[in-house]
Amino acid sequence: MSWETPETFMFEGHRICWGALGEGEPVVLMHGTPFWSYEWARLAPLLALERKVYFFDMLGYGNSDRPDADVSLGVQNRVLAALMKHWHLNAPDVVAHDFGGATALRAHLINRVDYNSLTLIDPVAIRPWGSPLVQHVRHHEAAFAGMPGYMHEAILPAYLKSAMKREATDEVLAPYAEQWIGGCQQASFYRQIAQMDQRFTDEVQGRYSEIRCPVMILWGEDDEWIPIERGRELHAMIPGSQFISVPGAGHLVQEDASEAIAFHLQKFLRTRGRA
Repeated sequence: MSWETPETFMFEGHRICWGALGEGEPVVLMHGTPFWSYEWARLAPLLALERKVYFFDMLGYGNSDRPDADVSLGVQNRVLAALMKHWHLNAPDVVAHDFGGATALRAHLINRVDYNSLTLIDPVAIRPWGSPLVQHVRHHEAAFAGMPGYMHEAILPAYLKSAMKREATDEVLAPYAEQWIGGCQQASFYRQIAQMDQRFTDEVQGRYSEIRCPVMILWGEDDEWIPIERGRELHAMIPGSQFISVPGAGHLVQEDASEAIAFHLQKFLRTRGRA
């Protein structure tokens, strides 16, 4: 499946790659880590039948620049706020997965970026978070970044497979794995992990009751990276939010149950009066 982010936006000297499909009211799709905007390749065309769909690769991911610099959650919310201004969007619907969820929450609560609605899919939002690999790499970044390529190429598919409930074929894994293979890409993979810090979610975790738009939370019932109990906790923290568990899905729900996301999302967006 081909997927392109043909447009560019400069943020503090770094290139952010993005794309858009369709016409109509805007919806912004935000990917997680260690993924990129390709995770929306099946959903975006469906939404684009009725909406204008924006998507982008976060700084340090996908086709965007991967500087030896800050690519943490501490900068991603500023990237999003700047992109919203660049796109001239005022309160779009936002759909955010994993780190994209944390970024959307931080942009909303810290940068005062308004949304018409917010859909969170297995977001990084409540401590503690971080897989065992993440915890280990954070303490040994240099060793992992400099390991022989063949070792990294053995670790990476196993890690990605753990994000999915269904058995992932090489064809399914390739678009995600290829983004992190090669000298610079390998270093950037471990750099973004090393910069993961719970203080960035701590800064907003106590403020979820201040969210200023309708919220729907979707969560894979078999998420091994962030257990569904975190989703239920988050739901309790956001007054009026909807919580929907997705059977047969792991952390990367887009691959395990894209049809379920499409069904629930289109229903939710229609209730917001913009679909």
